[in-house]
Amino acid sequence: MSEVAELFGTGAAAYASYRPQYPDALFDWLAEHSPQRQRALDIACGNGQASRPLLRHFAQVLACDASLEQLRAGRDWQGIQLFAASAEALPLPSASLDLIVVAQALHWFAGPAFFAEVGRLLRPDGLFCAWCYGLMQVDSRLDALIEDFYGNTLAGYWLDGRASVDAGYRDIPLPFPRLEAPELALEATWNLGQLTGYLGTWSAVQRWQRKHGRDPVGALKPALQQAWGDPDQPRPIRWPLHLLAGIAR
Repeated sequence: MSEVAELFGTGAAAYASYRPQYPDALFDWLAEHSPQRQRALDIACGNGQASRPLLRHFAQVLACDASLEQLRAGRDWQGIQLFAASAEALPLPSASLDLIVVAQALHWFAGPAFFAEVGRLLRPDGLFCAWCYGLMQVDSRLDALIEDFYGNTLAGYWLDGRASVDAGYRDIPLPFPRLEAPELALEATWNLGQLTGYLGTWSAVQRWQRKHGRDPVGALKPALQQAWGDPDQPRPIRWPLHLLAGIAR
């Protein structure tokens, strides 16, 4: 098992509980730009955050992940055809998909082998879309604490590929004609416990904790609470989305 699959498998339950949900407008846009609405695939689907909304638009939705633990952490797979597989070798027929999506995971395996597989699987004019989100936006004091935690405390603990998220996927070459994507964002209203739970899902946090034997989020929590105020008071949080989309020819 790769370190990526192991890390996200270990944290699968927390990942299912503390990751924000994608906006409905994203899936409306995907359906609008797919050649048909017959068959969609969510690669590196995790707990199904991007898989379930596709059911509203596509007759058949498939979802795969390299981590069985992530698949088991999904709360509702009803109506979704689920399987475990590597992103670069998928057991599906050629030219069988109208849409392929990758949510917050393309940076782990973007490369020629993966994009060759995408090209094999998509029908003519089929849509490929990957997206990512980086640091959240709360207010200036909290944002500064989280930026320092991300860039300094966790420096050296991010896996290879994370820099692509920081770049909003602008550094990933797409071997298909690009499609201009809309400006979208994830939004949530959380209390402090939900925020710290989310920070605990970061792969670099888990790697830091394995080396040092203690939780770096716990050490940060007093400063976060001082900036947050009442820890039970919900506050709005926003994550800008960065989309990378193209049409297979």
